[in-house]
Amino acid sequence: MSEYKLPSRSEDFSEWYNQLVLRAELADYAPVRGCMIVRPYGWALWENIQQALDRRFKATGHVNAAFPLLIPQSFLEKEQSHVEGFSPELAVVTVGGGKSLEEPLVVRPTSETIIGHAYAKWIKSYRDLPVLINQWNSVVRWELRTKLFLRTLEFFWQEGHTAHATYEEAEIETRQMLDIYTDFAVNEAAIPVIPGRKSESERFAGANETYSIEAMMGDGKALQAGTSHNLGQNFAKAFDIRYLDKTGELRYCWTTSWGLSTRFIGAIIMVHGDDKGLVLPPRLAPIQVVIVPIFKSDEEKATVMETARRVRAEFVAADIRVKIDERDGVTPGFKFNDWEMRGVPLRVEIGPKDVANGTVALARRDKPGKEGKSFVKQNSLIDAVNETLSSVQESLYQRALAFRNANTHDAQDYAQFKTVVEKGFALSYWCGKRECEAQIKEETKATTRCIPLEQIGEEGCCIRCGQPAKERIVFAKAY
Repeated sequence: MSEYKLPSRSEDFSEWYNQLVLRAELADYAPVRGCMIVRPYGWALWENIQQALDRRFKATGHVNAAFPLLIPQSFLEKEQSHVEGFSPELAVVTVGGGKSLEEPLVVRPTSETIIGHAYAKWIKSYRDLPVLINQWNSVVRWELRTKLFLRTLEFFWQEGHTAHATYEEAEIETRQMLDIYTDFAVNEAAIPVIPGRKSESERFAGANETYSIEAMMGDGKALQAGTSHNLGQNFAKAFDIRYLDKTGELRYCWTTSWGLSTRFIGAIIMVHGDDKGLVLPPRLAPIQVVIVPIFKSDEEKATVMETARRVRAEFVAADIRVKIDERDGVTPGFKFNDWEMRGVPLRVEIGPKDVANGTVALARRDKPGKEGKSFVKQNSLIDAVNETLSSVQESLYQRALAFRNANTHDAQDYAQFKTVVEKGFALSYWCGKRECEAQIKEETKATTRCIPLEQIGEEGCCIRCGQPAKERIVFAKAY
């Protein structure tokens, strides 16, 4: 099966990733440089991510809407720090219908401005607040260095935009959405994340405060997996989003925005994958169980397929996502390798002996060889599969957590710090000064990822300058 052999994850992590995305048929390169085509298997994974998040959003009172793709350029210029933050990444439309446009239109890099314009029209009184809207869409940012899922010119995401009467309400919203992202990452994707606050230099353009969840990839680098921003009154003042309070006084709203994108698929690949391919967490896997029938003759095929189809129907009735591999002309071994490449959590093998014995063979994707294989009675198969899927989910989380813990260090001095950030996270004290942050980035290529919300409550000394520091922050090289 040489055509299925990937580059070694430990020897060339980047090429392993690139080849895996293509061979598992998650995505392909588009004819426009830096863009991607998300293939059906990758889109099915994204749909499951969407559904898991959308449930959480709606449970907290948010509703979905759709705003335009094209934004008047003047809108972005209203909030100066916002346009400065995005200006190098903008794609601008200057011709429409064969004629030059009176005003250039920006292909949305994010929708704060167009939504701010709408909120200014819709919000009149304190009775209209809060406004809790999310949209699922794609945005365009003109990236120079791209990588499938992780950084592309166009990517898919959700962006939430809310308006509130007070700063406190906006901050509660911002932190609530960070908690939702954390819960999703841990419980759906089996990815341990560090929720925290961004440094001033790493904040979203136009935000008072930015929070993120940071995850460690399989090569020790960090990935910003989701962000939540308290925008203060910056966009409210730029777009005149005001409301009459209970005393009849006109006040500016406080707004937030938050987003998680298809980059999260890259996180799932890099956290859980191995040299055989994807390893998908059962709760998000497009196919949770694949049934591989094994037979040599037409007579064996008839009995095996009858059992396989009955078992499939039982899985469907139990809301387990299942597929029978009925391909002709390829061996069972080829099929095993193929579904391992695609990361299906559990394989069910059914042969003539299994039909005669009333059993099936179960093979776990997360445990290769004999360790992950067991034989189960067909009359108790659903319970066994549900238990095994839960076990795989927990196993993936614990394995990722153990890896992160083993590669996270509190460096005792700057020399050790430089070594730590080569292949992991440094959880170190930082004085908060931009000069130290910039020097560390220049000298080590590591950036401040986030100031964890959970602190040990003790003061220390800045890892770079030795001055007193109140908080520890995660430094790492990042995607």
